[in-house]
Amino acid sequence: MSLFGLLPSDVGINIAIAISVIAFVSGTARGFSGFGSALIFMPLASSLAAPPLVAAVLLIIDIVAAAPLVPNAWRQADRKAVAIMALGALVGTPLGTYALTRLDPLTTRWIISAFVLALLILLVSGWRYRGKDHVPVAVGIGGLSGFCSGLAQTGGPPIVAYWLAYAIGVLLGATLFGKASEALFRSICYVLIALAALIGLPALDGVLR
Repeated sequence: MSLFGLLPSDVGINIAIAISVIAFVSGTARGFSGFGSALIFMPLASSLAAPPLVAAVLLIIDIVAAAPLVPNAWRQADRKAVAIMALGALVGTPLGTYALTRLDPLTTRWIISAFVLALLILLVSGWRYRGKDHVPVAVGIGGLSGFCSGLAQTGGPPIVAYWLAYAIGVLLGATLFGKASEALFRSICYVLIALAALIGLPALDGVLR
């Protein structure tokens, strides 16, 4: 029997390999663009295994990948602003996690794909919050991000739209790929996210899976 449920072990191995490939592709996208890993990983991997398991796998991957960045981030972060937003996340994350564990897997997949497409539109639009920082707004954004994280590990884009102008330089990608175009990297990542959301739609199960 396999880790992915009551399936023959060879089927479970094939699913594990497929999810590993998806993780590699989503990790590569994150490496050269700085975002998008969850938006690519969750729709595709959730079409192969239970969404709660997939979310847990991505959480572990993200913790391991982000751990080396914590010391430098701690020095440079506005810890007061982060703490205020974290208050909202403390409420939103358990709610998202509860929804993840209680909803039917098929319903969860529809919600994840809808979330990913909505967040992709937000990222492509370049919109960001231009008002002043207000505690209620920051707490609300933290709550929304926490809910997205709890349900689908996609909590980054709401914070990006609130805190950052979306002309973010892809520093890591530029370092790894020399003089590669930032716009090209962003475009590739957008395409990958869109494909992941569409391929992960339950409506295509009979065609693609």
